[in-house]
Amino acid sequence: MSPVVALAILAALVAFAVVIGAVAKRRDGRRRAGGALRFDAQDAVPAELGSKATLVQFSTEMCARCPQVRRMLRSYAEEGDGLRHIEVDLTHRPDLSSRYHVLQTPTTFLVDESGAVRSRFHGVPQRRALTEALSSL
Repeated sequence: MSPVVALAILAALVAFAVVIGAVAKRRDGRRRAGGALRFDAQDAVPAELGSKATLVQFSTEMCARCPQVRRMLRSYAEEGDGLRHIEVDLTHRPDLSSRYHVLQTPTTFLVDESGAVRSRFHGVPQRRALTEALSSL
């Protein structure tokens, strides 16, 4: 293989990786829609949704980032009127991970007052992304 062809292939691979990375970073681990999922408030303690929206955090006992997300979501919910934060521990309720299609922790749902999942965040959500998702309700 000639060096020119090898460099061209390498440049194409680098360009492809940069584009994929930029798209992934822009999405911030967020899915714009939760699909047809509905969160049942009886799956959480306390079993009460917020009057405007609820941030439902799925976590496990072994999750290293979950305490950070818990603190951030709690403070974010305290700032918002009608906004509530609920945490669901999948360690004790593994059946919920398949019901809600949770493949990693932390995963956060933005749920409207009726229980419909409006947005879904994987990993540590950014405040800007939460605000954007909340404003779309």
